[in-house]
Amino acid sequence: MRGSRSGRLDVGQLLDEVEAAAPVDSVPVVAARLAEMVGAQEVHLLIADFSGRAVVRLTSTDRVDGARGRGVEQAKTVPLAGTVYDSVLRTQRADVQPVDNGARMVAPVTDRGDAIGLLELRLPRIPSPQEVADIGTAAHALAYILIAARRHTDVFEWGMRSTPFSLAAEIQRRLLPAAFTCEAGQFTLAGWLEPAHAVGGDTFDYTLDRDSLQVSITDAVGHQVAASLLATVLVGGLRNGRRKGMDLGEQASYANDCLAENAPHGQFVTGQLVRVDLHTGAAVIVNAGHTLPLRLRGGVVEEIGLRVEAPFGVLPGKAFEVQSLSLEPGDRIVFLTDGMQERNAASLDVAAALADTAELHPREVVHALGAAVMDATGGDLRDDATMVCLDWYGGPPRGRNTENGADAGNPSPST
Repeated sequence: MRGSRSGRLDVGQLLDEVEAAAPVDSVPVVAARLAEMVGAQEVHLLIADFSGRAVVRLTSTDRVDGARGRGVEQAKTVPLAGTVYDSVLRTQRADVQPVDNGARMVAPVTDRGDAIGLLELRLPRIPSPQEVADIGTAAHALAYILIAARRHTDVFEWGMRSTPFSLAAEIQRRLLPAAFTCEAGQFTLAGWLEPAHAVGGDTFDYTLDRDSLQVSITDAVGHQVAASLLATVLVGGLRNGRRKGMDLGEQASYANDCLAENAPHGQFVTGQLVRVDLHTGAAVIVNAGHTLPLRLRGGVVEEIGLRVEAPFGVLPGKAFEVQSLSLEPGDRIVFLTDGMQERNAASLDVAAALADTAELHPREVVHALGAAVMDATGGDLRDDATMVCLDWYGGPPRGRNTENGADAGNPSPST
């Protein structure tokens, strides 16, 4: 896109123009406005790939060598390792570098810490600090635009899939939260799933309201579509119970009975449900036959001892025990599935790997643990490996100190 400089960004006008366009034209509209604002010679969206190890450059204009095509849409996968894209995603800070007679700027496209992608611009000059700030604002606005546009088109979802999904993976994808990262004043949470070649039915979920944070992690027995269907019933039961206003124990019992009534005999799902009271900081957990979580506190990693009950679906009518979960400001807790610890992943010392991530953002922690399990298995993962990292800062409910969609001031769990 080409244009001439015309001053500050009017976000309201930008949103009006996006609403007037087709959902698939959301990015071209933003690109055109930025081109006019700063005289950008090129503007590209790079959306985060589902693998977590690449970004995908989307375009519907010029032909791109090595890109996948779908009609006029094109998607070129760019590995992250060692690139400026990796640095910007990790730090959530824009990068400006001189290039020829101009500059290249890469800005994060982020919502509440969820790294949706990047905005890359080719500029005819080094941008001023105000222009850098305005481009950052536009990138943040683009995050909301993409979230809205994805409800109406498959183009962005298609672009994020550098590897085709199986039917089981498609079902599993629908069970995961829309955003894998959530930053709030009292905590930061991030989840990740490394799927096995034969999808194993893992899921994670979370929700936040005025009074509490609720988190779940589950692992359905078996593989492929059968496991995904079990997970669908269990997660559907959990969400339905939660949205009916049931407490944690009631949610567990309700979902358990949903599974027992609708799944073949002998099929089950392990899982953990967690609720954190945002006013008191008290946390409780239900442990249905699941792998014990890990806690990083004061530089020491330890397994959290919990009583283990029967998995969901085994005992119809069962009442689950709601156990206390010790939670202190500065804690980092990682919930995980057994794909992180069993079979050909057994050589991975998860506790040591977690200790090595003490200074990282939870978004980076789950990616680092995922990369570690892939390395330990040589990329031949026999079971899904899923993890959720919760950093608890404590204190009363409060707002965030943010910069273009990412936290700018929450303390590290190690401090």
